[in-house]
Amino acid sequence: MKRSTFVSSAAGAMIVTALPPLSKRALASDVVDYSLTAAPFTFAPSAGTAFASLAYDGHLPGPLLRVTHGQRVRVAFTNKTDIDTSVHWHGMILPNDMDGVAGVTQPPVKPGGTFLYEFAPNPPGTRWYHDHAGQLGAVRGLFGMFIVDDPHDTPADREFALVFHDVPSMESVDAAMRGTSSAPMVDPPGSVENAEMAASMSMPGMKMSDMDMSSMKMGDEVAYLAHCINGASYPATQRLQVKVGDRVRLRILNANPTQTRYIRLAGHRLRVTHSDGNPLERPLEVDVLRIGVAERYDAWFEVTKPGAWLLQGLSVDPLVYQQACVVSTPGMEGAAPMGSPPSIEGLDVFSYEKAGGIGSAVDERGVTMRVPMLLGGGKYGSSIWSIDGKQWPNTPKIDVRRGDRVLVSFTNKTDMDHPMHLHGHTFRVVSIDGKPLARPLAKDVSLVPANGGTLSWIFDADSPPGRWLLHCHNEIHMMDGMMTEVRYLTS
Repeated sequence: MKRSTFVSSAAGAMIVTALPPLSKRALASDVVDYSLTAAPFTFAPSAGTAFASLAYDGHLPGPLLRVTHGQRVRVAFTNKTDIDTSVHWHGMILPNDMDGVAGVTQPPVKPGGTFLYEFAPNPPGTRWYHDHAGQLGAVRGLFGMFIVDDPHDTPADREFALVFHDVPSMESVDAAMRGTSSAPMVDPPGSVENAEMAASMSMPGMKMSDMDMSSMKMGDEVAYLAHCINGASYPATQRLQVKVGDRVRLRILNANPTQTRYIRLAGHRLRVTHSDGNPLERPLEVDVLRIGVAERYDAWFEVTKPGAWLLQGLSVDPLVYQQACVVSTPGMEGAAPMGSPPSIEGLDVFSYEKAGGIGSAVDERGVTMRVPMLLGGGKYGSSIWSIDGKQWPNTPKIDVRRGDRVLVSFTNKTDMDHPMHLHGHTFRVVSIDGKPLARPLAKDVSLVPANGGTLSWIFDADSPPGRWLLHCHNEIHMMDGMMTEVRYLTS
């Protein structure tokens, strides 16, 4: 099976167009073969910028991998970097020895080494892949999107895969991991300098009076040098061409190492149908997508009139203008695109509560284990991020037997949200800040609110046996200890 059957990609870009009908594609019994090589890469998202990065197959993000649910995939991986690496298949339920965690499910792939991954990608939906060897390979550029097509999905007229990603200062990453980072790249929200810089570099249609410096938390412990979509910064990002009458599907991934993203398409509402690749029980229409680190959302919109609009990340970061691309209809190539102010005040923003609805009580039928987890650390001058006061590998483990139903309840005592990810399982978010959800959300990453916030989810121990990591997907927090594992007992 040739990769070109599924993918149309250009250097530094990853744009998915409407797929041919399923009947014209491979049968579900086929095996899809890919080769994937990690190597040094000079990343230039815009004119005059160049960064020493790593990349898969000379693309950042890596090439889009795509199969139909029911097919198997074989990925022949080669490591041509100078670090140990491995490939984690994020959101997949697969044999434990294929999960791609160096030192846990497989030996690290040494420089010059190879590894063959083979599995049946499951469940269907928008997934992704990235390095998981503990040497910051993903931070440096080793990530890409993986789509497992559901034959039962409603077809779109146009479909685009969009990876929102960013170039961090590696010096600031190192400082954060040592606990010596003291300031984000720009001044704090509300400062005159920050406001003036953001205004001077804003999108068409933005003005100073539009700015709300307190609507979104600015930055974190890592400084960012560039913001990108599919390997480019605005205005070099690829234009998304649509036609009046099109029903358009966006598959959006937040591959930023540490930051939540707020994403809006000017002049349109977005109809969210899938979270982390899993269908919502009821689609939700919003103005703005909130996407935590490693989360994915499938969102649809309809093109009702000719025009040009910016799909953009919203923030008071003065470089925010870079994280945008133009959506336009034929004949509007020269038109100034409609943009959005950076404020989210008064807008309808996606949340778990809106997507799941507020219910009367958590359904705990069948629960056999209850596991409270206290997320802590992050004090100034410290490189400690912890679970129950301990750092990996000394964090308490969750030992399960096949058939267990586990209720995990997080309490977050830090001042940052934490995107908690469980490998090899799909869990159901059942409550947030003490509010039960009427329709639990099927996910593999969920943001636990800061400053005493709580979130609970339930998972069934029905995956292949082995060791499955549970960790914060903020790379700094994971590397500094906020990680544990679910272990399947055999007796």
